[in-house]
Amino acid sequence: MARVTGIGGIFLRAHDPQALAAWYAKHLGIQLNDWGGAQFLWSDEVPPTTGSTAWSLFPADTKYFGPGKDEVPQAVMINYRVDDLDALIAQLSAAGVSIDPKREDASYGRFAWISDPEGNRLELWQPLIAAEADHPE
Repeated sequence: MARVTGIGGIFLRAHDPQALAAWYAKHLGIQLNDWGGAQFLWSDEVPPTTGSTAWSLFPADTKYFGPGKDEVPQAVMINYRVDDLDALIAQLSAAGVSIDPKREDASYGRFAWISDPEGNRLELWQPLIAAEADHPE
């Protein structure tokens, strides 16, 4: 049977695509290529072979995505895998980025949430490497 094998792309609407792209580059390190998008290669993942992409459905009335902006509920939330959650949150805080004070620690990683300038709630996830998950401090 033919089937989906992964997530091929994530596409966002933006009121000002150039300004929003600049914000993502400055604050999250997402650099656009000449064709206007970014490419994340799982072969670059550290440690090797730990990369994966989650796909999940939420109820229509979920509060998990945040309130949205201008009375328009947010239909999609992107989870960005990060290498150092604490350091990134400190950088974003120093830059005045909107940060949800809530944090979550789970057996499969640590989570935090921020909002981009257009009000999109983003989830930041630092996965635990196997040694950390097996031997928490």
